[in-house]
Amino acid sequence: MHIESLKIFCDLVDLQSFSLAAERNFVTQSAVSQQIKALEDRFNRQLLERVRGRREVRLTGAGEVFYREARTVLDAYDQLQESLRGVVGKIGGTVKVSCVYSVGLHEMPSRVGEYMSKFPAARIDLEYSRTTKVVRDVLNGNAELGVIAFPEPKRGLKIVQMPPNKLVVICPPDHKFAKRASLKAKDLAGQDFVHFERDTPTRKAIDKILRTKGVDVTKVAEFDNIETIKRAVEVGFGIAIMPLPSVLDEQRLGTLAVVELSEKEWVRPVGVLYRTDRTLSLAAKKFVQILEKK
Repeated sequence: MHIESLKIFCDLVDLQSFSLAAERNFVTQSAVSQQIKALEDRFNRQLLERVRGRREVRLTGAGEVFYREARTVLDAYDQLQESLRGVVGKIGGTVKVSCVYSVGLHEMPSRVGEYMSKFPAARIDLEYSRTTKVVRDVLNGNAELGVIAFPEPKRGLKIVQMPPNKLVVICPPDHKFAKRASLKAKDLAGQDFVHFERDTPTRKAIDKILRTKGVDVTKVAEFDNIETIKRAVEVGFGIAIMPLPSVLDEQRLGTLAVVELSEKEWVRPVGVLYRTDRTLSLAAKKFVQILEKK
């Protein structure tokens, strides 16, 4: 029995997919099936059962014990590798990170650059996703770290806070707000607004603050990404509320005016997620340290 067999088994359970487990381990689906059968033959126990008519893979009683202990062995093996790297003062390996677009596009490049300059033997594998998929990627083991806005406590996940973002108003340079030093929520009443889609955490937070302040705005458009919202504001659809890091380029170029909001509520928390039942690799720990710095 090889360590690779244990990893394939655990990946299959985490991902609930023979094809994804095969892809992660650079083998065929047939090879995954053969590895599972070899493990069951070796221990003379059925470890998995397929649910008829569904793609779900279910652990048997013996499989639950095997998965738990196999995961312990894999974590210990990962720690062994990290410890040996530490002996020679080398931090290496790949850190898989799933990140929401708004943070990934505007805040990650400088953080990744700093990390790579300090640890050139390591690599950051960064993937952009929506919030729900980032959380799912971390929980199912597809990513070692996740980065999202407005992180909420969830069983099985640890949250490390990154520096929060200010939320600011953006408008065209010729808008009446463009020369203002700051705005209050009440100043936004009745304004045409370009929003994030309703199910995004940032949109929910903005709606909650406006509702608490008793402010109604006029929705003219909803988009699922920051770049589209910025372009809509530039051409005069209306104004929008955005995280400050995402509009610094436009502010510098003069294509958008950026105005601060004076109330303390206008901030966007950002957090790093990882599973509480996994030991982070040394490379991932170093990246988290960079992400949480102010």
